[in-house]
Amino acid sequence: MTRPPLSRGTAGALLAALVAVVTLVSAAIFLGTAGGTTGGGEPQRRRPDAAPAAVSGWTGSWAAAPAAADPRAPAGLPGTTIRNVIHTSVGGTGARIHLSNLFGNRPLLLTHASLAVSAGPGTAAAVPGTMRRLSFGGRGAVSVPAGGDAVSDPVPLTVAPASDLLVTLYAAAPSGPVTLHPHARQVSWLARGDRTEDTGGTPYTVRTPYWRYVTGLDVWGTQAAGSAVAIGDSITDGVNSTMSANHRWTDFLAARLRSEPGAPRYGVLNEGISGNRILLSNRGGRERPNNPSALDRFDRDVLGRTGVRAVVVELGVNDILRRPQQLDARRIVDGLRRLVARAHARGLVVVGSTLTPFGGHPGVVPARQEPVRLAVNAEIRAGRVFDSVVDFDRVLRDPAAPQRLLPAYDSGDRLHPNDLGYQRMAEAVDLGALVGRPVDAAL
Repeated sequence: MTRPPLSRGTAGALLAALVAVVTLVSAAIFLGTAGGTTGGGEPQRRRPDAAPAAVSGWTGSWAAAPAAADPRAPAGLPGTTIRNVIHTSVGGTGARIHLSNLFGNRPLLLTHASLAVSAGPGTAAAVPGTMRRLSFGGRGAVSVPAGGDAVSDPVPLTVAPASDLLVTLYAAAPSGPVTLHPHARQVSWLARGDRTEDTGGTPYTVRTPYWRYVTGLDVWGTQAAGSAVAIGDSITDGVNSTMSANHRWTDFLAARLRSEPGAPRYGVLNEGISGNRILLSNRGGRERPNNPSALDRFDRDVLGRTGVRAVVVELGVNDILRRPQQLDARRIVDGLRRLVARAHARGLVVVGSTLTPFGGHPGVVPARQEPVRLAVNAEIRAGRVFDSVVDFDRVLRDPAAPQRLLPAYDSGDRLHPNDLGYQRMAEAVDLGALVGRPVDAAL
């Protein structure tokens, strides 16, 4: 019996179903039996006696918090290719990226996206043979809803730890306000036209200091046992560190986790936003204000990260310094405790930082603000806020003038450390605290 020909609609439906099956099978190859979770820790808190063993699965290797809508591009960047340069903390044999349209006011239609290994610092070129076209649910284009996000399908790619990758995105049509991270401390690139899969860097003639749309990179492999998320302000963001040198304190921490005996083999995800506060978001858009408070963004930027096992909190300075100034230390401490409670509900270990010195910074009135900082630090040091404490205040302050940064660690603005100061911060972190134990227990 001869079967009647399929209608165009039926054939299209079958093709779509086939693509979906292929995508699921491809993902299963990466996921295996370990399961690739896109966030959170275990249902209950764990305090292992040894560093967690690496297992096959997805781990966060890089992240940046969506922080603002680009005021210079209210219609987006139609006809422009964006080549974001990002730096890994751990490596693997496969990769996928996270995109955000958090501050968009309409769906973001990206018509073309790719991932490649960078050919080196100071260039937009890719290593030949590493260019991978990205898909989303089996499709080459993706529509990211306003206020929403998207994750690419996994691609096979050898990703080295401490290496630069190129996340390249192209939108042909206007897409609304661009979601970006404005203080990247990394040069990225722009080109006219669709240059998404160009291996050479010649078309990329415009340098840019922002990361646009991309908010995460996950790697598949056996090098890591999870990730540690640092949520903070401009000090975690790495403001005033050397441009494109990866000298934020989180970069130095990632190097320690990769190399030191007994250290948990965690990826490090930097979720710092310059100017960020615990309690208040910036005034701005009525629906989604720029620079959302830590309380507003904690679920997305911390609990929603891939393979997260520990959190490091470095927040509170801007609550004191930025208007309206919060001069009630109890409210700041209460906000920190609320963050800790949410992390504990997901089984995460929380390491908290004391508030660093800001004496001499423009606008500081020591008689008003310094007592608040000292009161918050007293509660933190007393062990009444976090699981354990990293005393960044003690590390960075000038012993002769404790309300100020030590000059050797001061970038020049009396608030942000320089590269040496950031390195010293990373050295002060007890790596064992990230799994709830002294690191020497594994030696």
